[in-house]
Amino acid sequence: MEKEVFDFWQFFAGIGIFLWGMHQLENAIKELGGKSFRNLLQKFTDSSIKGILIGTFITAVLQSSSLVTLMVLAFLGAGMIQLKNAIGIILGANLGTTVTAWIVATLGFKLSVADFAMPFLAFGSIFSLFFSSRPQVRETGVFLVGFGLLFLGLDFMKTAIENVSDHIDLEAFHQYGLWIYLLIGIVVTALIQSSSAMVVIILSSMNAGLISLLEGAVLIIGANIGTTITVAIGALKGSADKKRLALSHFLFNLVTGCLVFVFIRQLVDFTMAFFSIKDPLMELVFLNTIINLIGIILFFPFISNLEKWLKTRFLSAEPEGVSLYVKNVSVQIPEAAIAALKKEIQVAFDKTVSFMANVWDGNSANNVSIWRKILFQPKDLMAEYKSIKKLEDELTAYHIDLQEQNLSLEEAKLLTSLMLSLRTMVYATKDLKDVMHNIEDMSDEDDPIAREFYEELKKYTFHFIDRVKIYIHEEDQQATIPDWVGENAKQYKKWIHDLYERIKTTTPEFPVSTLTNVIKQVVSSLDNLGSSSIYWKLKKKEVLDME
Repeated sequence: MEKEVFDFWQFFAGIGIFLWGMHQLENAIKELGGKSFRNLLQKFTDSSIKGILIGTFITAVLQSSSLVTLMVLAFLGAGMIQLKNAIGIILGANLGTTVTAWIVATLGFKLSVADFAMPFLAFGSIFSLFFSSRPQVRETGVFLVGFGLLFLGLDFMKTAIENVSDHIDLEAFHQYGLWIYLLIGIVVTALIQSSSAMVVIILSSMNAGLISLLEGAVLIIGANIGTTITVAIGALKGSADKKRLALSHFLFNLVTGCLVFVFIRQLVDFTMAFFSIKDPLMELVFLNTIINLIGIILFFPFISNLEKWLKTRFLSAEPEGVSLYVKNVSVQIPEAAIAALKKEIQVAFDKTVSFMANVWDGNSANNVSIWRKILFQPKDLMAEYKSIKKLEDELTAYHIDLQEQNLSLEEAKLLTSLMLSLRTMVYATKDLKDVMHNIEDMSDEDDPIAREFYEELKKYTFHFIDRVKIYIHEEDQQATIPDWVGENAKQYKKWIHDLYERIKTTTPEFPVSTLTNVIKQVVSSLDNLGSSSIYWKLKKKEVLDME
């Protein structure tokens, strides 16, 4: 009796050690090459087929479909990859996770696993403890520890199952048919939240003679379905994109699993006869790969249709707020987060320019016929301004969260430049907001001086905005930085000089103090808009290589 209890805890400890080893491996590889993999994921996923290939490769190396899913969600939310290509990556990630089974089946049951794990644990512990000041060596040590724990956990599970294999009778399950093994695979995988750990349990059970190849294959199908439950639970309170990806993952594994389950006997017989695999463990991991390949072949022609259907789902789960991109992107992926901020800066610029134009154009109906005035719908300038301020608040909060991540020096500089660009844009809107009621009065004023300056200020503003737009979208990254402030200072002096020359001979009906204040605020607004473009342009030069 004591032996059975000990075996149970040994088996349970084996699962825990295996999962902890997977976690350590994931963290180490993320630190050692996470940025490279994120850049790879971003640059080479412009089609579904590339998404499948990259998803397979990255997951095979990282040994973590959850980490790949996190990266995919970040880039999807930032608008850097399309939903159909993200689906392709998820399909590829399913195939990539089968590499763990190949490693375990090839090494874990052919060698003395505990002895195999010890050197990795020994050197890994030394590297991680005594080279903490050298990040690359330390993370290499963590990687070795994770790899050692992976196989130590496997040894615990294998030994525990072998010790009790003679005492377990699975005949009771046989009478229910293969579907009971499908259910066991789903439930156990959902409970331990790792299809890789479940595959190891299945391989250990087969190695101990507890189950046959056919039953193992059905358990594998159940594990593939069960692993989607973890993703689905994680997506319950997530964004719409996260729910869409989770649903596509669930549908892929469920449809593939159910279809293969119907023909599992024929598939097992065919693969054994055609490929002549003698080792049942290798046959099982081969079947695991084949099952995922079958799913990819089935779903690939319908990815575009699936994308269209998914976009009609979970519309109510779209994140709240006026931002379009950052609300869908986790700050845990800095590259994607900064890319999302970049897109939000474009949104903020468009809103700023629209507000500035509407301050002037919103008054254009004052000199039209009475019928046009009746039909004219004035723009709600305060609502536009509040929308810009709300966007600034959301991006500032996101910026604070992003600063807590482990950013490189280049990323920190980019982030600072983006936020400076945003802040000066908001200053530009505030400058005009403070005098927009005066501008409205000027547009409706009979006083010739007020009307003349209104038209001149309006013309100069629109011309300046056009020049800023051209500068921002200019491809020449070596272009000279314009002296917006100097140009505007000269124009300000000219306007003030002209105004005082005019009032020497004519007494205006419109208050001179109000006129001078409007001129000052308009110039300040344009100064801030110009400064914002310079911050933005400097940022563009720095991120050009990243794109």
